[in-house]
Amino acid sequence: MLRGLLDRPLASYYLLLSSAGLLLTIGLVMVFSATMVESYEATGNAFAVILQQVIWAVVGLVCFWIAQRLPARTYRAVARPLLVIAILLGLFLVVMSIAQNGSGGDSGGIATDNLWIHIGPVQFQPAEIAKFALLLWAADSLVRLGPRIASWRDLAIPMFPIAGSLMLIIGYADLGTMLIIVAMFIGLLWASGVPLRILGVLFGTALAGSVLLIAFEGYRMERIISFSRPEDFADTWGYQAIQGYYAIADGGWFGLGLGESRQKWDWLPNGHNDFIFALIAEELGVVGCLVILALFAVFVYTGFRIARRSDDAFRSLVAAGVTIWIAGQAFINIGGVLGLIPMTGVPLPFISDGGTALVVVLAAVGMLAGFARAEPDAAQALRARNPSRLVRLLWAPLPPAPRTESEPDSAKSDPTTRKT
Repeated sequence: MLRGLLDRPLASYYLLLSSAGLLLTIGLVMVFSATMVESYEATGNAFAVILQQVIWAVVGLVCFWIAQRLPARTYRAVARPLLVIAILLGLFLVVMSIAQNGSGGDSGGIATDNLWIHIGPVQFQPAEIAKFALLLWAADSLVRLGPRIASWRDLAIPMFPIAGSLMLIIGYADLGTMLIIVAMFIGLLWASGVPLRILGVLFGTALAGSVLLIAFEGYRMERIISFSRPEDFADTWGYQAIQGYYAIADGGWFGLGLGESRQKWDWLPNGHNDFIFALIAEELGVVGCLVILALFAVFVYTGFRIARRSDDAFRSLVAAGVTIWIAGQAFINIGGVLGLIPMTGVPLPFISDGGTALVVVLAAVGMLAGFARAEPDAAQALRARNPSRLVRLLWAPLPPAPRTESEPDSAKSDPTTRKT
């Protein structure tokens, strides 16, 4: 029965919508639960924070709708300008941070505070935009290189200097996001068929750069030192981890009940963001955590399925890249909360509080949804249905017609698409 459902033409599309939609819904519920006490204490309104998150979710859904309507050629066209914008925003943030000794500053009405740029009431995180920008640019560059990806010289210039510069700019203030970008970038290279010897050199370089960035900032070294035995630093470096463990332990198998968390009463720092998985464990228990993990597993399976079934090299690489990005970020967040790896402070995709991260992730999922509709079987089925013009206007246009056997097939003839 399951095989029959997965063999349906639009299976990838519906799996993507259902897993992402359920994760988003759970995220909004848990953000409200995590922030209601603090929000009421600060403003007298328990709904203040969740209303902001709902607004960001609506903006993200609009971006999803737009993204799924755009053809692959549009993403390839905007890849380079978007990368330039991401680099400039990152440089601006670094310069302002250095000028103000990391305390943030104000320049012409634009304020910064390490990770964020504030323009009036709106704030956004350049690192989130950098993920999307590098993904599109790297995938487009790899497709253009074609068989030359086996050559170190052709591959390195100009890809590695540009990608490396962006990673260092982001890593200066946000090591966790840099690690996600590194994983996504190396995953893209692997999916395109880059030789393992080149991947090994890149991995070693990224590891050395991460060590330097950890040594550069004292608080990162503190996290490493307190990682193995946080109880020895329960009042300082290990406080957040210890409180997270208390939340997980209190939850048991079935949790204390939705909204019944004790740790959110000013005990667990960033319970609405970095450590929201701990509050999920406390309120919904092991069963709730397993549901979250299962939904992420469905999302990852679907992303790689779209990458494998695509008949276009660019769509295949981007689908693999988005999947590695979301999976890597979820692993880093959940692994840090559970004490499997040092905490890096990245949000849990779809679930954590945060506007920029949510909007960018939903835009990326919208792009992935468009690629799912463009799978050969899905495109053929959608075109056979011939939906009305109103449906195409309100939801999404018809995908391009699948290639016939006589037409060139970029995904099969181009060695930059490895089965993912």
